[in-house]
Amino acid sequence: MSEDRSSQERPRNWWERFTQSLRGNVDDQDSLLDLVREAGERQVIDAEAARMVDGIFRMGELTVRDVMIPRAQMEVIEMDMLLPEIIARVSEIGHSRFPVVGDDRDDVRGILLAKDLLQGCRTGLPAPRLNDLLRPATFIPESKHLDHLLYEFRTGRHHMAVVVDEYGGVAGLITIEDVLEIIVGEIEDEYDIDEDVMIASREDGDFLVNALIPLEDFNEHFMARLADEHADTLSGWVAGRLGHVPRVGEVIEEGNLRLEVLRADRRRVHVVRVTPPRSAAVSEIPMQDGA
Repeated sequence: MSEDRSSQERPRNWWERFTQSLRGNVDDQDSLLDLVREAGERQVIDAEAARMVDGIFRMGELTVRDVMIPRAQMEVIEMDMLLPEIIARVSEIGHSRFPVVGDDRDDVRGILLAKDLLQGCRTGLPAPRLNDLLRPATFIPESKHLDHLLYEFRTGRHHMAVVVDEYGGVAGLITIEDVLEIIVGEIEDEYDIDEDVMIASREDGDFLVNALIPLEDFNEHFMARLADEHADTLSGWVAGRLGHVPRVGEVIEEGNLRLEVLRADRRRVHVVRVTPPRSAAVSEIPMQDGA
């Protein structure tokens, strides 16, 4: 009976401390976060909810500079590109929004939405001019805090902003998804694969490959000969072959394989789409222990 009573008192004691904290009896934000984390550990609130609360507090500490897509990794459309080139690039990269630049990446003319491009290319209509499809770009300083940026995204009803440095040059790019992922965690898309899977087959005959797969395993399953004395994984091999941090949409033709970077961040590649000879048959390969 005493054990039952103590188990009932623990949540009540926690709740009393938490409600007191809301009345100003907690010294600082860290103390409040400790209470929230403790609530998650005790299952007083859902652990995922506790993690999201932690992310909300972090937003007030992080700036745009901490999470933006760096200038070098921005996927852009150039003003002098022909319409077929623009359509091909939008289709290849798969993003819904693209900055459109003039002579260089500091000369951002506007934002192109894929849906506007599709609407403008309807059958029976004159071919649209790129300049007529552009929406105004939003420019923000890299020092802006994420909580303020999220408010601007919501009230301004836009989902992308161009980040500028103190000299007015373009430093990078940030989307509302980048901000929300601080709270809810990484937002997966159709190109994500489970962390414990190294190779996953697709209905179209291609394969999604976890870029952390050891080169030895990749070569064995695709009958390839990828080699790099400075790299042990596919991610390292791709970076070495390109000579820079890979960007989404970049393609490498190696032997009879086509490798396309599908997911990458400012540090490394995460997912690669591999198109093998159509006669090849590769099954889903689980991650090995310790990989």
